[in-house]
Amino acid sequence: MSKKYVMGNGAIALGALSAGVNLISGYPGTPSSEIIETASKYPHEGTYLEWSVNEKAAMEVAAAAAYCGARAMVTMKQVGLNVASDPLMSLAYVGVKGGMVVVAADDPGPISSQTEQDTRRFAEFARIPVFDPSSPEEAFEMVKDAFAYSEKYKTPVILRPTTRVDHAYASIEAPDSFRAGEYEGFVKDSKKWVIFPRLSYANHMVIEKRNTEIGEDFSSYRFNTVTGSSKKAVIATGVSYAYAAEFLKDYPEVRLIKVGAPYPMPESFLLRALEGVTEALCFEELSPFIEESLLKLVGKHRLDIKVRGKLSGDVPSAGENDTDSARRIIGGFLRLEADNSGAELSSAPEPPARPPVLCAGCPHRASFYAVKQAMKGKKAYFCGDIGCYTLGNAMPLDMVDTCLCMGAGITMAQGFNHMDSDAVAVSFAGDSTFFASGITGVVNAVYNAADMIVCILDNSTTAMTGHQPHPGTGRNLMSAPVDKISIEKILIAAGVKKVVTVDPLELDEAIKAVKECAEVKGVKAIIFKSPCVAIVKPDKKMRVNSSCVGCMRCIKEIGCPALSVNDGRVVIDENLCTGCGLCSKLCKVGAIGGV
Repeated sequence: MSKKYVMGNGAIALGALSAGVNLISGYPGTPSSEIIETASKYPHEGTYLEWSVNEKAAMEVAAAAAYCGARAMVTMKQVGLNVASDPLMSLAYVGVKGGMVVVAADDPGPISSQTEQDTRRFAEFARIPVFDPSSPEEAFEMVKDAFAYSEKYKTPVILRPTTRVDHAYASIEAPDSFRAGEYEGFVKDSKKWVIFPRLSYANHMVIEKRNTEIGEDFSSYRFNTVTGSSKKAVIATGVSYAYAAEFLKDYPEVRLIKVGAPYPMPESFLLRALEGVTEALCFEELSPFIEESLLKLVGKHRLDIKVRGKLSGDVPSAGENDTDSARRIIGGFLRLEADNSGAELSSAPEPPARPPVLCAGCPHRASFYAVKQAMKGKKAYFCGDIGCYTLGNAMPLDMVDTCLCMGAGITMAQGFNHMDSDAVAVSFAGDSTFFASGITGVVNAVYNAADMIVCILDNSTTAMTGHQPHPGTGRNLMSAPVDKISIEKILIAAGVKKVVTVDPLELDEAIKAVKECAEVKGVKAIIFKSPCVAIVKPDKKMRVNSSCVGCMRCIKEIGCPALSVNDGRVVIDENLCTGCGLCSKLCKVGAIGGV
């Protein structure tokens, strides 16, 4: 055993390994990506690790392991749970034998997501327990508890960390190497493992009865706690509890109730914790989950308690909580003086605005620019997707008209085509996204006779979430060399009329390829293939010579962050420039060259 200074995701990984987990699968998505990556860095005898092609596949791989009696964990971010919800909902009815923990990391803010959805709602919808850690240390312990509860009640369970827990750091005491636990193996029993309507009905009855038992069990759960004895109570969950506890440390008399396992509701615990309370503030992020649970409890038992929170307008209905909001909201609830805490609200200046932008030298910039040039003078719809290439929406590229969810760009372009056949429908997706959820969209396009251009921006990695491998990289998470799956061959096999592979940094060829595809009826595909600049960096830089006339065309048309203006002339920041050469191809006077 030794102390390890790890981020919250690392603590979750160490907790799972300490619990003897046999299999961990998942799909990368911030803020959850580092869980599997951390697990892979420690000796883990007998534990299989996998980056799955998407969250649904990851959930189903883990489910089979749990059917064998093995301990399995599957990781994803909150929107990934949407993709995995089909198997999860059925798993709740079928149940498991070995412990199965679904880690779904929520992203209040949102900081790196397209939604602020609350996974506690999914747990309630699926009728399965959820654990809500408030710190990396708690997350480490809760993973182990989650496995135990899963096996005790034969159900998958959810661990729901949030971004600030995932990315906080703490010292965790854990072994230096790990060994997976023993398991029985799969025992065939079609009456148990094959889901039929009659079985589902019977199991639904069992689930509702079981959840009452789990709620009672949770009432003595060690991470459901209460301190203080005032008639006003603050009820908090997740990282919001840490903010509340920080503010209330100078007010130990204030009753602070922590709900570490919010579903099924620990009714007996809350009834005990609320004895003598006349007013309660629910301090939580995202949805008013605890607040609604408390309102139900108050109504059921006819308690004379005024419940406040998001529904009453006392807590914001969106965004993150933090120490300042805890001081403001809880201080107002307790009617404390403005300077009660001994510290003023943070007076630090707001950080400068820093909108996300494609990296200097990113080949996606060239891909978008090539399509933009080829489509000049044409009516076109540009359907984007989730990943680095979402950033193609930024000016001056302005090449993403829609972005809904992963894989939707390919299918939405079909909808535009069917509604407006006079326009050119173009979709953009990355290589990892293509494997995760783009293939079915291509099949749908061919089957339904769409007329569109599918652009695959292949930079040979899953860039935005940390460069994880995928089926097209030739390696997997277990470091085994595997056959690369060819995007081109998949497209051809699906019946795409024309497939062209081109380096987007060869700008003239890229523009020509787009124009050629636009002249072909049916589904066409262009694979813009160039490695991510964070992995493969060119060995030259670009510089501006004295012939620059200050037209600013390079800046106005591609928006590379390495380009700026000084005294009316373009300058290139050599610390950012990667030498991709795209700017030199735009310069009409030859003022930009490589050195």
